[in-house]
Amino acid sequence: MFDRERLVWILDVLLSRGLIHEGQKKDVLNRGDDQARHIMLDKRAELRRLLGKRRVTYKVSEIEVIASFRFRSQTTDAEEGLVTERVITRLVSIELGLRFVEIDPLQLDFKLVTESFGGPFSERHLVIAIEETPEQLTVAMADPWNREVLEQITLFKQKRIRPVMTLKSTLIQIVAEFHGFRRSMREAERDFGSNLPDLGNLEQLTQLRGVHEMDGAEQPVVQAVWYILNYAFDHRASDIHIEPKRDEATVRLRIDGVLHTIHRLPKLVFPAIISRIKTLSRMDIAERRRPQDGRFKTSFRDQEIELRVSTVPTAFGEKMVIRVFDPGVLLQDLGALGFFRRELLLYERFINASTGLILVTGPTGSGKTTTLYSTLQHIASPRLNICTIEDPIEMVHEAFNQMPIHRAIGFDYAAAIRHVLRQDPDVIMIGEVRDPETAQSAVQAALTGHLVITTLHTNDAPSAVTRMIDLGVQPYLLSSVLLGVIAQRLVRKICPHCATDDWISEEQALALGINGADGKRLKVKVGKGCVRCRGTGYKGRTGLMEVMPMTPRLAKLVATGAPSQEVKREALNDGMLTLRDYGIKKLGRGETTVEEIMAATDDFAVY
Repeated sequence: MFDRERLVWILDVLLSRGLIHEGQKKDVLNRGDDQARHIMLDKRAELRRLLGKRRVTYKVSEIEVIASFRFRSQTTDAEEGLVTERVITRLVSIELGLRFVEIDPLQLDFKLVTESFGGPFSERHLVIAIEETPEQLTVAMADPWNREVLEQITLFKQKRIRPVMTLKSTLIQIVAEFHGFRRSMREAERDFGSNLPDLGNLEQLTQLRGVHEMDGAEQPVVQAVWYILNYAFDHRASDIHIEPKRDEATVRLRIDGVLHTIHRLPKLVFPAIISRIKTLSRMDIAERRRPQDGRFKTSFRDQEIELRVSTVPTAFGEKMVIRVFDPGVLLQDLGALGFFRRELLLYERFINASTGLILVTGPTGSGKTTTLYSTLQHIASPRLNICTIEDPIEMVHEAFNQMPIHRAIGFDYAAAIRHVLRQDPDVIMIGEVRDPETAQSAVQAALTGHLVITTLHTNDAPSAVTRMIDLGVQPYLLSSVLLGVIAQRLVRKICPHCATDDWISEEQALALGINGADGKRLKVKVGKGCVRCRGTGYKGRTGLMEVMPMTPRLAKLVATGAPSQEVKREALNDGMLTLRDYGIKKLGRGETTVEEIMAATDDFAVY
């Protein structure tokens, strides 16, 4: 099952580094066989699922056996205090004089990985090509003692082979996803290639009339769609873009606000992929000239994920965007959204009120939906009737009574508010205020004893007051019901795994408007880039929150219809942090970078 001598050698390496003690070594030697059997059964089941095969073989490695014990260690070599697969693999590679690499699948060359070795060979030996030059091929493997496979590769490639060590778990995932996806594409091309027309560009549309579109639900395409979705969920993508080009189609993922190209699809297979997803979304697969919207649910790691699908016709065919609504992202603890303590206490005061209006503002993609859903989850209880009015419903949640807008039948936001008031609501969430009738209806709902939470599109919190007045709300009514306004933006967080100290220049400090920065070097953090952050230096996002409570002095200004500059000046006197100031505070805490703050915020002067 595994080599016992090699197991002892690795244990001695860990023992010499102080990662384990003698008793733990004996524990592995005594119980290692039983652990290996459990690992083998679990891995076989995982591989059958990933590879779509009924029978698979799996050899348990010595590193897997030791890592499965989850030993705790106080040394600096341990990872969060545990002797993990990564820790053991890295130390073994050092002892063997090999380079240890942590592979980011998004940075791999799909063609190099899938065409260097066949799928069965990669599956059997768990080896992939990661770099190639005319003289040398770099291969990543988990078993550096397998000299036979290296000799086979050398004979086959007729060039120098440079082995590097990586995590076995990572190799399994890459082999399954890359070769599995390639296998699905080949089968789909074989099945559909001779019959499926090329949707091509607008110049070819006249050739497609009367041509029957192939069913996108054939097995290879089903598998290909599964690989794309699984890949997106695994990398915390918020959006999946499937885009037709002249000769192929591309699949891109938006991760932490940035798009990454992950796959290229053969042009013949692209229509079947689109048809499969449209079928899942209950959209019309025969209609390719008009934009369509749909949605469906799937599961990933025992958690339901909602997907919203949108298609539009483009010059080369239908472009599809799939918005991923992961409950783990959309429903968060309020403290995890990016609030500082003062702003969090203010916001909690807003949402714990029984009546009033709360406005959440910011551009598209600033995290307003996450704030709204996380807020509703925070206050939800059996004693409250929470009703939402959305266009469309972003994510279905049983704790809320959610109503979708249907403009085609006259059921718009204003009409929905009138009807929901007859449903005995305690809290009403309105997806967006975009017209005078909705704005006035929201204020009336707040006046009649309900807590109303809604969104606006404004640059900052004070501008939201002016915007509501512009939409026809009487200033004296707004001042009496408005509890507070939150303006927000999202910035990328520095990766904690590769964060290092850095200094910002005097020019950068002056550009940010940091007071007292003249002639000083200010210490900050920056991400160097590692495999866990895909070399970007960032991992995850956090919010910049401009929280403006409605104080008595502000209420007087609002009641008189004062311009936003006066409202902002008074809010700043009351202690409000602007978005820029909020970002500077996060910069000082080592959470984000100058570039992120500059990109997300504007420093508007107050007159």
